[in-house]
Amino acid sequence: MANTMTRVMNNISYSSLIELAIDLSSSLINKDRFERLLTTVQKNIPCDAVVLLARQGDSLKPLALKGLSPDLLGRRFEIDQHPRFQKISQSTAPVRFESNSPLPDPYDGLVLAMEGDLPVHSCMGFPLLFEGALIGLLTLDSLTPNSFDDIPQRTLDIISAMSAASLKTALTLDLLEQHASHSKQLVAELTHEALIKDGGEIIGNSPVMNKLKKEIQIVAQSNFTALISGETGVGKELVARTLHQQSSRSDGPLVYVNCAALPENLIESELFGHRKGAFTGANENRSGKFTIADGGTLFLDEIGEIPLAVQSKLLRALQSREIQAVGQDKTHTVDVRIIAATNRDLAKEVELGNFRSDLYHRLTVYPILVPSLRERDNDIALLAGYFIEQIRRKLGIQQIKFASGVTYYLRQYDWPGNVRELEHTINRAALKAKSHKLDSNFSEKNVVTIELSHIGQLTNTLDIHNVNFVRDIEEQVRTEESSLNYPSPGLGIKSATEDFQRQIITSALNRHDNNWSAAARELKTDRANLNRMAKRLGISIIKTIQN
Repeated sequence: MANTMTRVMNNISYSSLIELAIDLSSSLINKDRFERLLTTVQKNIPCDAVVLLARQGDSLKPLALKGLSPDLLGRRFEIDQHPRFQKISQSTAPVRFESNSPLPDPYDGLVLAMEGDLPVHSCMGFPLLFEGALIGLLTLDSLTPNSFDDIPQRTLDIISAMSAASLKTALTLDLLEQHASHSKQLVAELTHEALIKDGGEIIGNSPVMNKLKKEIQIVAQSNFTALISGETGVGKELVARTLHQQSSRSDGPLVYVNCAALPENLIESELFGHRKGAFTGANENRSGKFTIADGGTLFLDEIGEIPLAVQSKLLRALQSREIQAVGQDKTHTVDVRIIAATNRDLAKEVELGNFRSDLYHRLTVYPILVPSLRERDNDIALLAGYFIEQIRRKLGIQQIKFASGVTYYLRQYDWPGNVRELEHTINRAALKAKSHKLDSNFSEKNVVTIELSHIGQLTNTLDIHNVNFVRDIEEQVRTEESSLNYPSPGLGIKSATEDFQRQIITSALNRHDNNWSAAARELKTDRANLNRMAKRLGISIIKTIQN
């Protein structure tokens, strides 16, 4: 019987591998390529979870997954902190772990088919190599012990080679889009920055964030002055760093100046430098930020705080690229790209006379607006996963996960402090969750779970004191979705699809009392798109006035 199962597996394998080879030769976007790769692998080798990860320096970034919590896509795994990843990375062939392997599993507590810690299970990993170098990993987990033992080695080798080819193709396409002339140095810079500084990567796949990333790609390759605007905590400094890293100046310095933190009498000296004896306390010559940034980028954060008296000199530096140190008659030329940022409405400041209009127009050669977190509903789970992995490493915990309903709860909040507030909220919750575990005979091998009580009550969110609210909501959604009438195939695919879309949108609007914004959040789209789709489908809300 075992031989019969092996023969069947071999037949499925080769058929699936041919399909995969055809897919890889097709013109696919990376998302579709990864999706088909994982689907083919899971069809060929039955498993409960499969993940594709790309190597970024000494860490691994999940690109696609099946069977695991979606927030995993926001996590970054340092290879040397995960023994299983380390063993796979050091191998040149697929690695099958014993079902009772003592090595901790990096996905413990995150497999959707299993609540709580992973029991004895099967685990296998493929090192994805290109020209002898590790570019990523493919991992498979099955809750059935020893389920991978009888798979022919040849089948595993072919899957490994094809997976590596798919990942290499995707990475190559990404590099070409970022200009191959300096893409290798660019990727190295991005990786280094992400490792040495929190928030070193722009996380998000929502429409507004994809638009922002496109804007960054467009302006990065120019020397245009850019003004980054947005609310406090949205990540304006991160956008500035990304602009610099994707530019031809990435090998040059990125010099940061917080204009709001400088005393008014020292701003000019800080920007342009001074000569010895220029003023009391000037005991030696000092170069200004413009000189230090020569050949690179100067990032002027909180540009709206610069006094009017200094704005004229800053304007001259932007126009002529000439600067004059305090106490010096001569000017000298610098090659500096200016990126500025503000959370103020500078156009309004110009009207009020607090900001020079000519400087404003010089700064807004290419304006970039960073969206608030409340406009990025679909990104909250990814950001939460990213932050929870960061705090896991800082607290020295093997695994942290969210309890059911937590990410839904986080999505109900407006986040006036934006991404920074979300990060601080998750950090506090993780600390509370670890403390709770410590009070319950906590072992480092346990999975720490962040419960709603650890998050605390957020303004404008559902009442967490009603402990059954998540269960009730989920049950309501399941009940209403099960009541949907699936259209008959006789309608034709177009009409059937539209009929089903009409039911889903109407159901969501009913659940949220005809609140378009809430319905759009549930359906993972923005309100404008939902309105346009509803109009096309003939959905309208009739409002009644009660006497």
